[in-house]
Formats: sequence, structure tokens, C-alpha cells
Amino acid sequence: MAYNSLDREETFRGPVLRSPLMSPMSSLAYRWYAQQLKQEVVAKPVPKHVALIADGNRRFAKERGLSEASDGHRYGAEKVNQVVKWCDELEIPAVTLWVLSTDNLDRSADELERFFDLLREQLASVSTGQSNHPLRRQVRAVGQLDLLPEDVRTGIEQAEHSTAQDGEHRLNIAIAYGGRDEILYAFKQMLKSRADKGESLEDIAGNLSPEDIQPYLYAPDLPEPELIVRTSGEVRLGGFLLWQSVYSELYFSDSLWPAFRKIDFLRAIRSYQQRDRRQGR
Repeated sequence: MAYNSLDREETFRGPVLRSPLMSPMSSLAYRWYAQQLKQEVVAKPVPKHVALIADGNRRFAKERGLSEASDGHRYGAEKVNQVVKWCDELEIPAVTLWVLSTDNLDRSADELERFFDLLREQLASVSTGQSNHPLRRQVRAVGQLDLLPEDVRTGIEQAEHSTAQDGEHRLNIAIAYGGRDEILYAFKQMLKSRADKGESLEDIAGNLSPEDIQPYLYAPDLPEPELIVRTSGEVRLGGFLLWQSVYSELYFSDSLWPAFRKIDFLRAIRSYQQRDRRQGR
């Protein structure tokens, strides 16, 4: 586990809207450093599955004096597109983004509706092939989708259908997702399935293994993430991919999600590359 991000020698901490605020010299230095960092990263194997907890949209809006929390979500949506492109550049096969937890569904109706409006826009751009990413990815939503508005569920289905043949690269969107909820759901489905076959509870418990639970997760074929990155300075997983993250490397960035920069992302990948992954052995 690493808690970034103030490496003492790396002090580029500028705001997300750098262009109008950076001097030409600072901007040049930033681009040079980012290029050097990328060259260092691409020289070594990158993780096959990166999962990100996109945290900090509302705090970003508050710190920037934006009028609504939804303004932070809009910047956050733009950051999702950027981060996926960065993953494309490194040819990372699987990316999972946690954009809405089940706890988040308790927020105000107005904030949720504005969030869903942004999501509708994003889904429409994917469905119409306008996402403009270097790699086309199969899109899949993971979570309790029945908790979402009907038109949002329809948009998700359309995005999944339109990208179903887009190669082997995956983009998983964890929405209305909670790790405890997923495990509870899997256990319930497994018990029901085996009870329908006539097995007793005693028989099920006597032979139960992790492999018996796996097929009933929201996305049974979701590979275990090799690296999980959380933004916003919070040093916890908050229930993200509890079943899948047993051997995941963890990286925590101080940057709020909309202010998460390419060098922050590359530092996370570099940190992963520097670790001795024993996976419990």
C-alpha cells in the first residue's frame, strides 16, 4: 500500500485547470516531467486491471467556489474520459471506475438527478461512438442497476450492446455498487440456486468454497484488480471490490478526482511497478 502523493522531489500540485494558470515555463516543465515519467513507466510491465475510486467531486466544487455540487460532478465526468485515455495509452486491458456507491443514493434528489443527467450524456456518447478514445472498450455496468432510473438503465444497456464487439479491452463502471451488497447478493443467489436443486443447508455449508460464490457475483468474469487507486486523500477502500481485492496493490492520491493529473496516474503505475508482489505467499 502506498500513500502518495507528496514525493518531496515532485511538487507539481497545480489545479486541474492548469492552462490559464500556469506560466509558459511551468507548463513546459510539467510536460517534460510527464514525458519522462511516462517513458519510465512504459519500460516495465503495467497492471492488466486498474480499478479507480473516483472520489472528491463535491469537495472540488466547494474548494473552487462552484455554485453546485453537480459542477464538481461535471468536472469529474470529464476526468473519467481523460483517465480512460491514459489507460488506453498504456494499453491496460481492464479498467474499473467506481462512480456511484449505494450510500451515495441517499444524497439529495436534485444532486442525483444532475449526476444522472451527466451519466446519460456519457452513455449516449459511448453508444453513438463519439467517445473519441484511442482504444474501443467493451463497456459494462456493475452494481444494483435496478436502483437506477429506468432511462439510465436503458442507456447502460445501449452502451453495453453498442460496444459488445469492441475487442478485448474492458471498461467496467461500478454504479449503485457496494462491496458488501455484492457479496450478500452472491450468497443469496448461490443458496437459492443450490436449494432449487434439492441440496440442504447442511450439505451446502459442508462443501462451500470461494469457487462456489464466484459465479454469482455481479460480474463473475471480472479479473481481480492488480492495482486500486483512490483519489481525494481518503485512505480506505470504502467497500470497493471487497471480494476481488484480496491481493490488490493499493495507492492513495491526495488529489481530488477532478484534479487528478496524468503525473498522479503515472506515479500510481510506477509505484505498482516498484513493489514486490508476493500475493500472500
